[in-house]
Parts: sequence; C-alpha cells; structure tokens
Amino acid sequence: MDQREDVVIVGAGVIGLASALALLQAGRGVHVIDAGRVGGGSSHGNCGTITPSHAPPLAAPGMVATALRMMLTPDAPLYIRPRLDPALWSWLWRFAGRCNIRDWETSARAKSALLNDSRARLQEWVGQYGLDCEFHLSGEDYVFRDPRRFAHGQREIDLLRELGIAVEVMDGAAYEAQEPAMKPGVAGAIRFSGDAALRPDRYVAELARAVRERGGVIVEHDPLQSLESRADGVDVGTAKTRLHAREMVLASGAWSPRLGATIGLPWLRRAMQPGKGYSITYTAPALVPRRPVVLRDRSVCVTAWGNDHGAGGFRLGSTMEFSGFDDSLNPRRLGALERGAAEFLHQPVGPQVLERWCGWRPMSCDDIPIIGRAPGHDHLWLATGHGMMGVGMSTGTGQLVADLLTARAPAIDPAPYRPDRFA
Repeated sequence: MDQREDVVIVGAGVIGLASALALLQAGRGVHVIDAGRVGGGSSHGNCGTITPSHAPPLAAPGMVATALRMMLTPDAPLYIRPRLDPALWSWLWRFAGRCNIRDWETSARAKSALLNDSRARLQEWVGQYGLDCEFHLSGEDYVFRDPRRFAHGQREIDLLRELGIAVEVMDGAAYEAQEPAMKPGVAGAIRFSGDAALRPDRYVAELARAVRERGGVIVEHDPLQSLESRADGVDVGTAKTRLHAREMVLASGAWSPRLGATIGLPWLRRAMQPGKGYSITYTAPALVPRRPVVLRDRSVCVTAWGNDHGAGGFRLGSTMEFSGFDDSLNPRRLGALERGAAEFLHQPVGPQVLERWCGWRPMSCDDIPIIGRAPGHDHLWLATGHGMMGVGMSTGTGQLVADLLTARAPAIDPAPYRPDRFA
C-alpha cells in the first residue's frame, strides 16, 4: 500500500522549505523529497542579499543587442554559449519579446510585490522561528566607476521609488569618504537602505530545522520518478518509496523543466532555462565593504558575513551563463569575478579560498516566478522560476503557496505568477 501524505513537496531548497514551513504553520502536513541534499542547489552559492531593489527584470529594453555583443566575450557578465539547442532558442525568442518598456514595467511590478512581501516576512520569520542565519538590515550599494553607467543606472530610480524602494544617490567623493574598502575613482553610487542580507547556507539549514521541529519530514537523495493524477490527489513514485498525497508542490528550481515530461507539464521546457551563476568564497580580507555592494560596471556582487565586518567569510558572486546543465567550473568566468573586484576594491580577495562554486538559477522567460496550480491538474502546484531572486522571494512564495493550497485570501495578488500564462 502507498504511504499516505498530506502535501508532498519536491525540492529541499529555499523555496521548497519555505513552502513547507508556511504549510505547517497553516496546519497542513508536509513530506519533502529532494534528489540531492538540503540546500544543494542555487541557494548554496548565493550571495545572501535580500533585495527589493532588484525588482527590474533582466528582460529590459536594449538587452537583446547587449546579449548578442556579449556572445563574443566568454567572460562577459551575461554569456550565451553558441550551440544548437531548440529549447534555448525558443526561450530566447520569448525572452526577446519581453524586452520592451511595457513588459519590463509589468515584470518589475510583479517581482516587486513578491520581493517586498518576502523582505518584511523574512524579518518576522527570523524572530518567530528563531532562524539563526546572520540576518541583518544591511542595505546595499550599487557602485559605479564609469560615469556613463552611473547615469544609465539612475534611469530605474523613479520606478523603484514608485514601488516603495528607498533610494539615495551619492557622488563618488562622498561615497569614497564613507567606504574605505573602495579604491579611488568611484563615479557614484546608489544606496538601497531597505535591503538586507543573511548567510544563505545557514538560512536553508535553519529552515530545514524549523520544518523538522514542527513535524515535517525531509528525505534527501530521493529523486522523483513518476507522478499520476487521481481524483483525490496524486500518486508519487520516488527512488525509495511510493506516496499518495492530497497535493504535490513542485519546487525543484532549475530542474523543473527536466521533470516537466515526468509530471505532464512539457511546456516547462519552453518557459524556463537554467541560468548558470558562479561564486568564490574566501576567508575575509582585513578590509571589506561595510555593506553588500554590487560593482555594477562588472556585475559582481560582494558580500561578507560573520563577526567583525566579515571575519567569517567573504564572497564574490554573480554572472549569468546560458550553457544548459554544464556543471564545469569555467576558470575564465571565475577569474572575471576577481578581475572585476580588483578594479574596485583595495583588497578584492581573501587570503584563503574556501570554495569555488557554480549552480543553476531557474530563469523564466518573463523573469517572473511561476507559482500556482498547474494547468490541467487539480492537485499539482508549482513554485519555481525565481531566477536570481530565490532567497529574497522565499518567504513570500512560501506564504503564497500555503494561502493557495488552503484556499485563504492571499497576502499578495497571485495573478502575475499564474502558471497558465505559459501553458
């Protein structure tokens, strides 16, 4: 006889675990499965910034031309490896169709609603569940050395302020006076004082702890192998067992398109692509930035954590590479992180490398998450497609999933995230 469960969640990353915790709080039972280990996906190498300021999507006016130019530069911040891949080119065609001002603003507003809800909710969860993840109200700075890029970066400010984001523009001299870690030559900076930061590996581990303490089950190294819809739920086959669940939530991040055929959602391959990101983690140098910074000319994010301004660790991260599920560590792209940091920082790297990492973000072609009931399935729900914002959108997504499954009034409007926009 199949093991009977209330809600089965596929994916023990930040989205799956946040959904599990919110469902437990709503009185539902959860059984989480993952093909790997807890937090082994894209959240592991994340820079840990919680950024409502990052609402503007990647699909922006002019991005198509920018991406085509960068195809000739393998260490560019955005790189599309030239290859014959029909699913990728179909995705890129739909992505290109969004690179206009109307769709850009639509995506930004949808992302902003979820980011703002998540930012406030995360602070509540840290206290409510005792999440020991070094969460702090850090703010974040965009820093520019190129005056033209600084001027271009300010074009988003009016929309961000309309979306409730606190924005402060600083000239280079004023910024350098406040940030001793930065080399001379800063053209200007944009500060987002409402952003926050945490240590992502600890955050995921703490979510898992809170889920287990409240009766949730998490089974690692147990991949999904089959799914059959029934009138009263779904039959879920894994490598270890068979489960019958009232509901199933797919929260498997960049692996969601690969599971699409297994669960009867082949359109996920057209809607999503894996976007490969890189990071390098070091022991902290003696001089680190006072808050997380994005070195905008080179698209490098710099974060530090631990006591005494980052004594516990120092991370360079970012880049976006569309190369399928290639898991090789490209030394040229890792080197681009260090070269970019060296242009800006007096001490761009730490004395010891702790980890060189790459992982895949789940990129939807409109850069809006896919959250809601799967078209054609009464008991299957999706929580995926968060792009580079999974950590920052996690608590809001978890609450939205719980609200939808329990038929409660959602905290935010679920319409922009509906999966049937792609089906």
